[in-house]
Amino acid sequence: MRRKQTPGAKCQADNYNEEHMSAIIASMFHQSSSHSPNQVNYMSELSFLAGNVNYRRELEAAVDVVHKACRLCVKVQTQLFQKDGGILEKSDHTPVTVADFGVQALVSMELARLFPSIPLVAEEDSSQLLLDLETSHQNGNNASNSLVEAVTNAVANSSSLQPDLLNYDELLKAIDRGGKETTSLEEEPATYWVLDPIDGTRGFLRGRMALYVVGLALVVEGRPILGVMGCPNWDTDSTYLPENLARGMTNKNEISDFPRTGAIMAACYGYGTWMKRISLNTVNVDVDGSCDDWISCSVDKCNSLQEARICIADRVTWELLPLSNALPATSAPKGFGERWKPTIIPTCCGSLCKYFMVATGRASVFLLQVKIQPSVKVWDHAVGMICVSEAGGEVTGWDGSEMFLASDDVGRRSITPGGGGILVTNGTLHNQLLDMI
Repeated sequence: MRRKQTPGAKCQADNYNEEHMSAIIASMFHQSSSHSPNQVNYMSELSFLAGNVNYRRELEAAVDVVHKACRLCVKVQTQLFQKDGGILEKSDHTPVTVADFGVQALVSMELARLFPSIPLVAEEDSSQLLLDLETSHQNGNNASNSLVEAVTNAVANSSSLQPDLLNYDELLKAIDRGGKETTSLEEEPATYWVLDPIDGTRGFLRGRMALYVVGLALVVEGRPILGVMGCPNWDTDSTYLPENLARGMTNKNEISDFPRTGAIMAACYGYGTWMKRISLNTVNVDVDGSCDDWISCSVDKCNSLQEARICIADRVTWELLPLSNALPATSAPKGFGERWKPTIIPTCCGSLCKYFMVATGRASVFLLQVKIQPSVKVWDHAVGMICVSEAGGEVTGWDGSEMFLASDDVGRRSITPGGGGILVTNGTLHNQLLDMI
C-alpha cells in the first residue's frame, strides 16, 4: 500500500505471583463509582480532516477510545508496580495483564455502542479470565477477589457506560466479541475493526523506559483505511530512544512520578498521518486531555542505506538477518569507523512501536523476518501499515508484494507476507532493500 503525499513537518518527535494475587486484585483499581465516568470527547476535533470526509465519525471514535484505553493502561501500570502480581502468561508464553483484557473490553463496548454492525478482530479472549474465576470459586474465594473483578473495575472507570450497567457477563461478552471463537467473517473482504489492546506487553511491564502501543484500525476490502495508535510513553522531545532501553533498564519505583504525557497518532487514507501530544493525568480526569495541536507526520528523507536508522524485531540481532552480509550495521552512535554503516536503533517492545518510529521519521526502516511460522498476526501490523503509508512510507512483503489483510478468508486474524518477511521503510530506501533481500 503506497501512496506518496506532500511531506508535512517532521514529528519530534517477564511472573504471575499466585500467592499474592487475591489480595492484590481485591484492591486493584477499586474506586468509587458514585460519579459518572468522564465522557469528554478529548480528541474528536480532527482539524486535519476537511469537510464531510468518509469515515470521519469512525476516526473520531477511534481517537477517543484509544485515548481512553491509554488512560486505563496508565492506571493499571501504576497499580502493578505498587504491588506484585496481576500478570498472567498465555499459552504462547507471552504475558497478559489486567490492562490487555481491560482495553479490549473497553474498546469493544465503545465501538459496539457506536457501530454495532461492524465486527471486531482482536487479540484476546475470555478463557483465562473464566479459568481464574472458576479457580476462585473452587478455592472458596469471593468473586470480588478474581481477576475478572479487577478488569471490570478498570473498565467501569474508563468507559462511557454507567458502572452499574457493567457486570461480569457483559465484560466477558465484550472481550469475546473480538476473539477467534466469535469473529467469523464472510469469505469476501469485509469492513471490520482490528485491535491490538497492548502491543508490547513486555514493554508495558518494564515501566516508563519502554514503549507499548494501543493500536486500532478499520479495514475495508482487505486494506486499512484509517488507524489510531496510542503510545503512553512516547517522548516527543527526544531525537531517539534512550540507550538504556536496549539494556532493559526500568524505573518501576517511580512509575507514578514521571510526567504522564504520551502521543496519539491518527491516519486516514488520503489525509496523511498526524500526531499530537496527550495528557494522561489519572488524578483529575476532568482536565482537557489534549496538550498540543495535531502536527503532520512524515517519514525521514534518508536516501542512503549507510546513513539509515533501522529497527529490527525484539530479541533478534542484525547478524541473524539475510541482509547482514551485504550490509554491515552498528548499534553504536555514529562515530569514527562507523559512519558508513546503518545504525540499529534499540526499540522495545512489539511491532507497532517500530511502525510509530518510521512514521515519525525517527527510524528509516523496520525489518521483520518471519521464520518459525509463515504468518503474522494482523493486529500487530494493520494500524502501523496505514500510519506509515500515509506518512509517505511503504510497507510490503520481502518480495515487494502488497500486504493484503483479507488473505485469511474467514478469521481475518493472520497475514502471510510474501518473501518471508515484512519491510517497512521511508519509501526512498524501499527498492534498494528489496534488491538486497
